[in-house]
Amino acid sequence: MTAYRYGEFHDGPDPLAPPYDVRAALDEMGDAILSGSTPVHALRDLLKRGLPGARDRRGLDDMLREVRRRRRELRESGRLDGTLERARALLDKAIGQERAELFPDPSDDARLREAELDTLPDDTAGAIQALTPYEWRSAAARQTFEELRDLLRREVLDSQFKGLRDALANPDPEAMERVRQMMSDLNDMLDKDARGEHQQADFDDFIAKYGDMFPEKPRNLDELVDALARRAAATQRMLASMTPRQREELGNLIDETLDQSGLSDQMRRLGEALAARRPDLAWDAGERMTGEEPLGMGDAVTALEELADLAQLETALRQDYPGARLDDIDEAAVRRALGRSAVDDLEGLKRIERELEEQGYLLRRRGKLELTPKAVRRLGETALRRVFSSLDAGRRGDHDQHDAGSAGELTGSSRPWRFGDEQPIDVVRTLVNGVRGGGLRTGSGAGTSVRLSVDDFEVAETERRSAAAICLLVDLSYSMALRGTWAAAKQTALALQALVAAKFPQDAVQIIGFSNYARVLQPDELAGLDWDMVQGTNLHHALLIAGRHLDRHPDFEPVVLVVTDGEPTAHLMRNGRSAFEWPPSSETLELTLAEVDKMTRRRATLNVFMLAGDDRLKEFVDEVARRNGGRVFSPDADRLGEYVVSDFLRVRRAR
Repeated sequence: MTAYRYGEFHDGPDPLAPPYDVRAALDEMGDAILSGSTPVHALRDLLKRGLPGARDRRGLDDMLREVRRRRRELRESGRLDGTLERARALLDKAIGQERAELFPDPSDDARLREAELDTLPDDTAGAIQALTPYEWRSAAARQTFEELRDLLRREVLDSQFKGLRDALANPDPEAMERVRQMMSDLNDMLDKDARGEHQQADFDDFIAKYGDMFPEKPRNLDELVDALARRAAATQRMLASMTPRQREELGNLIDETLDQSGLSDQMRRLGEALAARRPDLAWDAGERMTGEEPLGMGDAVTALEELADLAQLETALRQDYPGARLDDIDEAAVRRALGRSAVDDLEGLKRIERELEEQGYLLRRRGKLELTPKAVRRLGETALRRVFSSLDAGRRGDHDQHDAGSAGELTGSSRPWRFGDEQPIDVVRTLVNGVRGGGLRTGSGAGTSVRLSVDDFEVAETERRSAAAICLLVDLSYSMALRGTWAAAKQTALALQALVAAKFPQDAVQIIGFSNYARVLQPDELAGLDWDMVQGTNLHHALLIAGRHLDRHPDFEPVVLVVTDGEPTAHLMRNGRSAFEWPPSSETLELTLAEVDKMTRRRATLNVFMLAGDDRLKEFVDEVARRNGGRVFSPDADRLGEYVVSDFLRVRRAR
């Protein structure tokens, strides 16, 4: 037996979190796609919003808001001259203590010492350098000056190596010698890597000796270089963010401290190596800090390092540059800035994109994302569900039933199942076949079971229903987009297509789009279809195409539905060219109404759904209704699908 071990959960994705439903993701994209957005833009918008209903999941916009909030907090956390201010205060304190010791002494030596103190350089670094060989008379002053030296040593090293400040809280010669040896070994390792001689074992040995100095816990040399380079660049940005006087004074303090510690040459070598390896970092970009609290040098560098990370992360999260991809977002930066849960959220968003392709909803062709037929069918089913959800409760029984004989009425007989059959399984006949074939199994513990083979299955036979030839004529003119009715028209077409495919598979449906010309629209292109930015509403051409569809199915019941927001303003001439005129010419109206009369002779009821209330349009559709006997509807755009589907079902029930 397989053994399992369970323990406390520490890190990684939540094992109990529900997975993203890519069908729900596609539904979320649907509204944008049907409004004219491309699949790639609709997907990007979804990833920015996040998927509603997913537990504790954030979209890119949520992460972006958190990053911007954190950047504001860091900028307001303090000012950068805290080390300078504290160093100056300790220096002044030491000098004051020394003067207090010298003042009571009447000797010439005391006066000479006071004169030496009077002539100290104005800048802190110069004064510290001048006082380094000074023989302090005051023990308190000597202690304060040593405290100043220790402060600078810790702050300068902490600005380069995060965590050394605490390690050197009580420095001794052995501790400083270990730091010098670490820097020497580090530079040697970088030189060896530059020559192509570095091995992982070299890094492992280095970390075994000095791992306590690197709280980032790097796993290889690249990670170590990345951490050190980001901090070194932050130190340079700190200097660039100061006033020229502050920059000069702090720079001199750093140089003086490194000289006194015997680290100047090693630090220079390290800085040059890091800058050469990571030239992409913003080494000299200043940052505006608005806080009042003075920050020590190490804390200031840490704040600027995090600000740089957040700035890069913000750019990646915006995804507004050419070729932007979720893979551009650095998961390590997300973890540092927003925590482990944000990494899980990001991985969830990436999984949506992958699953939409792997499950066959999106196809990447020539670098562009396209909807597959499977996705179009899903959008149609979603549009149909929305239509049914808005219908009156008293009329929903017929809409939502999952009729086993959707392709016909049950006859009571059955036949062997064939691949592709959609008729219901005859369970009794299937089990009887299995028993007759020797599939009956009797066990003491499992009870009785029947083993079935493919040949045992039978399906219930149905009688074919009367079929209908349906034509849905959809206006593609630019005015549909201007009035905001274009998305509703596409949703309606998809819903009708899905309804016929699911409930009336024997019907022959054709969707025709028309602007200056008319054309047959394939189901797969409906979702990505856009309006035509041309002049002309050529209903004449659309009725011609619809008539040919009806003539190809003479035994089918004819159903013609027209969705438009304007009267006909174009017709097809004998040479096949479109003629446009506005206001509509008499020839356009006569030719269009002639096609309406042909529909009447075909016994096709022509129902018109008006999406505008123009007087000329009302006059035209009233004439169509008078000649044909069809009905006229004037629905709101958001109820168009409900009207069209309801009318279609009414006609089918009547037939």
